[in-house]
Amino acid sequence: MKIDRLIGILSILLQKDKVTAPYLAEKFEVSRRTINRDIEDLCKAGIPLVTTQGVNGGISIMEGYKIDSTLLTSTDMQAILAGLRSLDSVSGTNRYMQLMEKLSAGASDFMPGGQHILIDLSSWSKTALSPKIELIHGAIECERCVSFHYYAPKGESERLIEPYYLIFRWASWYVWGYCRERKDYRLFKLNRMTELQMEEPFEKQAALLPDLSNETVFPHTYLVKALIVPEYRWRLIEEYGPGCFTQQVDGKLLFSFGFTDEDAVLGWILSFQGGAELLEPAFLRPKLSSFGQELQKQYADS
Repeated sequence: MKIDRLIGILSILLQKDKVTAPYLAEKFEVSRRTINRDIEDLCKAGIPLVTTQGVNGGISIMEGYKIDSTLLTSTDMQAILAGLRSLDSVSGTNRYMQLMEKLSAGASDFMPGGQHILIDLSSWSKTALSPKIELIHGAIECERCVSFHYYAPKGESERLIEPYYLIFRWASWYVWGYCRERKDYRLFKLNRMTELQMEEPFEKQAALLPDLSNETVFPHTYLVKALIVPEYRWRLIEEYGPGCFTQQVDGKLLFSFGFTDEDAVLGWILSFQGGAELLEPAFLRPKLSSFGQELQKQYADS
C-alpha cells in the first residue's frame, strides 16, 4: 500500500543521511516515477526533503530541519511492526513481514526478534475471510465498486457498493461504503458477504468516517435486569466488566445492562442453561417460558 511505502521511505531517511531514487525504487519494488511522486507527497505532508543532482546526489531531509532520528525509538518501531505483523494474520500473504524488513533498514534492534506483542486478527473463517479482505482492499485502492450477496437478520439481498474503508471492530471485519441500492453509506460485515466481485470504477467522494460508537451501532433499546448464579461471575466480567452486577445476600448476582433487541436478550438468557432468571423487561418472561415448553416437547422422547 502507498501509506506503507511512505512510512518506509521516511524511516530510511531518518536512518540514512542520503539515498537515491533508484535505491528506493529497488527497495520497494516500484518505478522511479512512483518514488518521485512519493517524495512529492511527503513534502506536501510537511517533511522538508531535498533532492540534489550529480555523482553524490540523492534525497535527504533538509539540513537545519533534520528530524531527530530518535523520533521513532526502538519501542515506537516495535509498536508499528506489531501492528503491521497483525495484518499478515488476515491478508494471507507475507506482504507486511516484507515491509517490516524494509522498515528496519539496517537497524537490527528494530527487527521483530525481540517483540513481545503478538496480534492475530484472523477468525475461525480465516480461509474464507482473507480473499474478501484482499479483494476489497484492492477495490478501494483502484476505486472500483464491489458487488456481493448479503445475509442480514431482515433477509438476503444483492448489493453494489463503492467501498471506502476496511474496519476491524467488535472482533469482526467490516467494509464501509456507499450502497447504490440504499443510496446512503452503510456498514457491511464481511462474514455475511458471499459471491464478491470487483465491478466498474467509481468517482471517489469525500466520505466521512462512520460513527462506530457502541451507542450508535448497538443502541440500548432494552434495559435488562437478571439474577445470575455465582458460577457465571467469570462470564459477566469477561463480557460486560465487573461493574455490570452487584452481589446479593443469597450470593446471586444482580445483572443490569442495555441490549439492542429481543433476540439478543432471549438468546443470552437461554445460554446460561437455567442459571439466569430474567427480571426485566417483564414482557419477555412469557416468551422464555414458551421457549422452555417447546424445548421440552421437542426433546421429551430423548
